[in-house]
Amino acid sequence: MPISEASRCFAFEADFMGSWRCIPLCVRRKLDLSGIKLKLRHWLALDQGERQQLVDWPDGPQDLRDFAVHLKQRTAVMGDGPVGELPIPQVPPWRQEQPPAGMTAALHAAGQTMRQAQWQRLSELERFALCKLVRPGHDHHNLVHALAEFNLT
Repeated sequence: MPISEASRCFAFEADFMGSWRCIPLCVRRKLDLSGIKLKLRHWLALDQGERQQLVDWPDGPQDLRDFAVHLKQRTAVMGDGPVGELPIPQVPPWRQEQPPAGMTAALHAAGQTMRQAQWQRLSELERFALCKLVRPGHDHHNLVHALAEFNLT
């Protein structure tokens, strides 16, 4: 049975799968879609079972509302205080018809391009991953690996 996109982790994330020492992109997507700002310190304060539960959490509309409530309640007692809230984007960049301009620029700087047809054949989670990996100020070392994994090179 294939892994749901809600819980899918990428090969380029393999160095921290299992231990979950970093927040995987499938969880980051759920955080963005539920309007939650989870600090790495919050994530690391959870035990491995709790982190796995967040990886496995489904991503339907009600599931995302429950996800937000769960994280607010779970982190309320943590030393760093509760999770923050963020506005939920109406049309997130990874759901646009064409690759966002920032992605095009970052890919161009890396000597890569992406056509609209390539963008449209990617899954939503793959698009999300690329949007996160090209953010300004982000370490882009996984971008090349993601492009290869998504058959874009």
